[in-house]
Amino acid sequence: MFLSVIIPCFNEVSTLEKIIDKILIQKKIIKEIILINDGSFDGTEFLIEKNIKKKVDVVIHHNKNRGKGAAIKSGLKKVKGNIILIQDADLEYNPKDYHKLIKPILEKKTLVVYGSRVLNKNRYLQANFISWHRVFFNQILTAFSNLINKQKLTDAHTCYKIFHKSVLEKIRLQEDDFSFCAEITTKISLNNFKIYEVPIDYKGRSYDSGKKIRFYDGLKAIYVLLKYRYF
Repeated sequence: MFLSVIIPCFNEVSTLEKIIDKILIQKKIIKEIILINDGSFDGTEFLIEKNIKKKVDVVIHHNKNRGKGAAIKSGLKKVKGNIILIQDADLEYNPKDYHKLIKPILEKKTLVVYGSRVLNKNRYLQANFISWHRVFFNQILTAFSNLINKQKLTDAHTCYKIFHKSVLEKIRLQEDDFSFCAEITTKISLNNFKIYEVPIDYKGRSYDSGKKIRFYDGLKAIYVLLKYRYF
């Protein structure tokens, strides 16, 4: 199996090279890295040209910020791997979890794996969510997603989503922003694919440290869940 790692990036100049280095040191995984610079204006493009493009396999530049979903769609056009993994460009998610994330697919237990920030943890705050309101809204959104999609996930809106390529060949993605998560989870359900969850390490960051998702994105996720399930 060959792993394609897709990294959407918008204004992550302080962490981008660090996360790529963490990916590169993961041994015994044949992989490619596809980086999408989604209209960054913080020096990311200069950093890519100076240090990073020699470390990755593909670099795609968007002339303006189009959103995480749009970046993922651009990356999917370039993948060569049998397994596709979404990786944020910050340091909240640790690539050391790659081995256990792809294992269920390699063992043919499933075609879709989500890395859960809360599975097998006693409380959400032990998962380093930083603030109580993020804990609350993640619980609400996951519960609503489960209700709509007849699933039993513990963390529907995790970044770490891993797919066998055959899954994404059957799904046409449309959303351009963070609601990619709600869209893909719903379409996985509609196509009767089962999601296998694996516990992962997580170190959340604050808005002051660059966190980008906002309250509006949660409301949009609810709309998108309903949109693809019922309309």
